[in-house]
Amino acid sequence: MTDSNKIIINLALFGLTQSGKSSAGNILLGSTDFHSSFAPGSVTKDCSLGRSSHLHGFMRRAGQEVTLQVQVLDTPGCPHSRLSEDHVKQMVKEALARHFGQEGLHLALLVQRADVPLCGEAASSPVRLIQELLGQAWKNYTAILFTHAEKIEEAGFNEDEYLHEASDTLLTLLSSIQQRYIFQYKKGTSLNEQRIKILARLMEFIRENRYQVLTFK
Repeated sequence: MTDSNKIIINLALFGLTQSGKSSAGNILLGSTDFHSSFAPGSVTKDCSLGRSSHLHGFMRRAGQEVTLQVQVLDTPGCPHSRLSEDHVKQMVKEALARHFGQEGLHLALLVQRADVPLCGEAASSPVRLIQELLGQAWKNYTAILFTHAEKIEEAGFNEDEYLHEASDTLLTLLSSIQQRYIFQYKKGTSLNEQRIKILARLMEFIRENRYQVLTFK
């Protein structure tokens, strides 16, 4: 944050290969900064920072309109089809220090496909990466972004039913991070409507944290 009429929020994306991290990042930014495509292997090979344009009048605080700007760090999938976990960890560690070392990170977003169960050793890799990079406070600065949430409706579930049927691994994780989660749908709403809805929810999480941030060295 810079002044009383402008807020900058810093986010970092984590997740499995092909979970939709880069696509989610583009929605958050309202741009196409991050390359996103279907591929049989990992697409993102480097950390990349994107900055949104200013969202004027996004919210009000103390009777004043507040402008919002979003900074998003996209990271390689973990596990990666070409890079070792140690290499990815070191790369992300350096990127967090470089981009958010002083300003701090507001939230790490674990990007998880809603149509892929969170279970098994591979699925736990992004969570482990977040824990190792954010340290003991990771639970207070992590939220889950479920992509491809339209698949839930196609399967005949609503969000509550989906979570009721979720794996024990996912339910335990949600309990650890104080039920901070968001569903991202591709159907029924425009990209801008999706963006505003997701950002509003993220701001709720950030306010609950009293705008505190994690800094990195």
